[in-house]
Amino acid sequence: YDMTDYHVFSMDSVGGPVTDHGIALKADSVPWVDKQMWAPDAAEKNGKYYLYYPARDKEGIFRIGVAVSDKPEGPFEPDPEPIQGSYSIDPATFVDDDGKAYLYFGGIWGGQLQCWRTGKFVREAYETMEASGDEPALLPRVAKLTEDMRSIDGEVREVVINDSDGKLIHASNHDRRFFEAAWLHKYKGKYYFSYSTGDTHYLVYAIGESPLGPFTYAGRILEPVQGWTTHHSIVEFKGKWYLFYHDTSLSGKNHLRSVKMRELVYDADDKLKLAESQS
Repeated sequence: YDMTDYHVFSMDSVGGPVTDHGIALKADSVPWVDKQMWAPDAAEKNGKYYLYYPARDKEGIFRIGVAVSDKPEGPFEPDPEPIQGSYSIDPATFVDDDGKAYLYFGGIWGGQLQCWRTGKFVREAYETMEASGDEPALLPRVAKLTEDMRSIDGEVREVVINDSDGKLIHASNHDRRFFEAAWLHKYKGKYYFSYSTGDTHYLVYAIGESPLGPFTYAGRILEPVQGWTTHHSIVEFKGKWYLFYHDTSLSGKNHLRSVKMRELVYDADDKLKLAESQS
């Protein structure tokens, strides 16, 4: 839970040899970072590669930083300050077909999202952990990125996730409510927003008509795996879709995780599910 650097791994084919390209970015290279570099994401635009990462600043508040490289494997050169207006954890980036880019982020409990209910950081709200009582669940955040991919363009918005009845998912519904690990991908013109439910250990998803939402809950992608946390990405590679995630099957320890991948398929209604047979 206290990563000090990131590595980039690559494969030329599914199941093929894995190359470790070494350190892509380390905490000591980022002036504003105090500790705890958590789950990052990367994007490419106009021939440049951008690494987005969360970490605690000198005041103990999670912010999101960006670092840039000419190569997908890095090394990445970090901007000296976090992205203005960013907070919480688990950044995910999505560049749409029209070239517009979006940054998704947020995580409750340790991710501090509950501290930002008012739009400003309230440290005391950390103890409440998440929405409680008869109210909707806390929602992840989304913001448009500027053309250079290094700043937020406009305001940070909530990502609306409705249940199948058209109402916001309730705070008590831990099987469906957002916890952390936002991800967005596009398939046949629709936007698939997926995330982890945290303490119930599911990966679930919702579908919308816009990258900004709203999204409607559509089902589960992955049942609980070994280890407390579940975090993922969904990508297309050589005409097939894959789910990348992690578990603790090698280490048996929650803080030591192994990367895994499984093929995903879409049914006749374009709903997601794991492929029945795995290569």
